[in-house]
Order: sequence, then C-alpha cells, then structure tokens
Amino acid sequence: MKTIVTHIGPDLDAITSVWLIKTFFSDWEEAAIVFVPAGTTLEGKPAESDPDIRHVDTGFGKFDHHQTNADTCASLLVYDELRKTRGEDEALRRMVEAVNDFDHFREVFYPNATADYWEFGLISAIDGWRLIHADNPIKIVELGMQALDGVYKVFQNKVWAEKELKEKGIEFETKWGKGVGIETVNDEVVHLAQKIGYVVAVRKDPKKGYLRIKALPKDEIDLELIYNTLKQQEPDATWFLHASHHMVLNGSSKNPDMKPSKRSLQEIIEVVKHG
Repeated sequence: MKTIVTHIGPDLDAITSVWLIKTFFSDWEEAAIVFVPAGTTLEGKPAESDPDIRHVDTGFGKFDHHQTNADTCASLLVYDELRKTRGEDEALRRMVEAVNDFDHFREVFYPNATADYWEFGLISAIDGWRLIHADNPIKIVELGMQALDGVYKVFQNKVWAEKELKEKGIEFETKWGKGVGIETVNDEVVHLAQKIGYVVAVRKDPKKGYLRIKALPKDEIDLELIYNTLKQQEPDATWFLHASHHMVLNGSSKNPDMKPSKRSLQEIIEVVKHG
C-alpha cells in the first residue's frame, strides 16, 4: 500500500505536500498518511528506500528541505516533481510559492501584520486545529486538505480573472474615478478589479444575462441614481439596490425568479458613466 509520511503536528507545508501528492499524483489518491517525529523516517529507514513510501517535510529525503538553507520548502519540491509530468500550472505554482513564504515566516513583513483579519487565514486556522486536535494529526491534515481544495479553486479563478481583465476589460471614466466592465461567468473579476484600483466594476454574465455593478465601499460613492435610471429604462427586469448603495444587482443565482436585463454591457456602461 502506498504511504505518505510527514511529521507530527503538521503545518501548512506538510499538509500542502500531502495534498499535492494525494490530489495530483497518479495512483496516490488512496495513499495512507503516517506521522513520525519531525526529522525522522518511517521505521528509521532511508527516506527514498521504498518507492511506495514518500516522506514529505521530514526525513531529509527528496521532498524535505531541512537539510539545506535554500529558499524552498517541501511543497515546492513536490510541485517541481509534479510539473515534470503535469506541466506548469500557474495557480498551483503561485499557491506553493505562498506556502514557501509562510514556511519561512515572511508573513511578519506583510502590511499591518498584527491586524486581526490575518487570523481568518489558513495559517491561523491550522494553528488552532493543532491545539484542538493535538492528539489527532490526521484530522488536522483532513481539514487542511479540504481548505486547500477551496484555496486552489480561488487561485484558479484569480489567474483566470487577471487574464480576462487584461484581455477583455473595458475601461471607462465615472465621476468617482476609473471603472471597468466585462462579460464573463467568473465573478472573481469584480473583486479583483476593485483590489487593483477600479472604483466601479460591472460584470455581465454572457450565459444567464445576470448583471452586477459594484463600487468601492466609500461614502462619496452612491449608485442610487444608476439604479433608478436602469429601473426606469428597463422596468421588466428585476433590479436590486443594496442597502449600502454600493451595489446594484440584476439577476442572481440566489434568486432564480429575478429577470435578467436584456441590455448589452456597453449600454449598461453608458449609464454607469453618467451616474
């Protein structure tokens, strides 16, 4: 039986290494997970002595990095092996590069590193699980792997959104600053657009016709006039103004009874430009 060996009290690097092997390596999805004291190997045997046993983040073998001072980690070493057969995966590569930063404690250099919002991240969650499940490391790995499934999906959407904004985004000016409009099924473009500086992002779903207009949460920005104009111009469509006045919705997967707008993205942009 194939077996993955890592250290007791698994951290993000150990969990990510296990996740990479079980998720992407052929015939390893059902591999058992075994835990040993950090730095040791299963039954004291050399880390690479059995092809059906892979040591990660322990044992000073192929997928361990503690025998060197190089700027790497177990996850990066596993990914380097993976891409030999799978090829480059930008989302996965960026994930493991972030893991490497965390494994070398570079989060202490992040902006406002002591802010409470960092405690909602995966690193803090793992620290909490290690306290709650101190005697059950497999539980920690299972929780971490479920989280990494979601993180990978987010990275995939982010990479996709970056490409779409660059290739398909339509920039325009509003009275509050620069906006962008785009036709895509990927809602991540809205979040990403605001993070990179657009004050207003407009997304139209080309399949369902749903429309989303979202502004930065600034007091001086109010989308009520835009909402009223759209509602007046197309009363048969369903329009919703969020209580914050920073978001206008037309159609939603959360409310299948809403009637999407029949207007083109460019027509919507013209309304937003003059809002």
